[in-house]
Amino acid sequence: MVSSIFSQYMLPAVIALIMYTLGLSLSFKDFKKTFTFPRALIIGLCCQMLLLPFIAFILAYLSDLPPVVKVGIVLIAACPGGATSNLITYLLKGDVALSISLTSINSILILFSIPGITYLALITFLDQSTLISMPFLKTVLKILFMILLPTFLGLLTQMKFPKKAKQLEKRLKYVTTILLAVVFTFTIIGNKTNHNISFDLYWSTAPFALVLNLAGMLSGLVIGLIASFSRKRIITLVVEVGIQNSALAITIASSQVFLGNAKMAIPAVIYGLFTFFNAAIFGYIIKKSVKQK
Repeated sequence: MVSSIFSQYMLPAVIALIMYTLGLSLSFKDFKKTFTFPRALIIGLCCQMLLLPFIAFILAYLSDLPPVVKVGIVLIAACPGGATSNLITYLLKGDVALSISLTSINSILILFSIPGITYLALITFLDQSTLISMPFLKTVLKILFMILLPTFLGLLTQMKFPKKAKQLEKRLKYVTTILLAVVFTFTIIGNKTNHNISFDLYWSTAPFALVLNLAGMLSGLVIGLIASFSRKRIITLVVEVGIQNSALAITIASSQVFLGNAKMAIPAVIYGLFTFFNAAIFGYIIKKSVKQK
């Protein structure tokens, strides 16, 4: 009951507050630059939508995990990071406009990619197929009210009251980080306490969830270096490919509306417990080691 309240009501409110805070640090010029020169945006989307699910399929195939858990590994790879990746990018001083642009676009793309990727995973590992229907209108409204509108209000605040916006941003970035950690922890842990699943299964799945996280971040780093991106954009790519939306993956896996299988949510539960800290540490290392262009 408590975890349900946190996931349904508190999490959307915290995400909206995070996006408002990020908007306070941006200007419309930042977004104009992202879409005028969309190379980084296109590469980022390809990494999120194609490369990471491909890595997950290989990882799941090579593992000796139960087939249903293998599907869960692919499912977490199909759910891009959202507000969590935006916040980490902001804290590491990456390209926040690029991060938010990726979130806005991939939030629409997943309406088609998640059903398709999950369908392939079910056929590959369970020899069965299930069509998932993602609510289009509901998803679009979430993007509008949880991502775009709060960011836009933050941008307006920064334009109209730059000094106050700067002061407010400094306070809110710590508040939002703590709030997200608390709400997300309750959401993730709630899935474990609500289902009677052996701890051994969580333990055996953990290494593969960790490898998926590290492989995503390393892929972002390598591709960013090959593409000769700036340090800010490399950090953004690392975070965007390395951070996945665990809450969304858990909902799709365990909810009776979608797949209704708690075991399928195990990789996402484990992934969500450490991925925030891994990405923050990895990004910080890159920030200190990669030269600024």
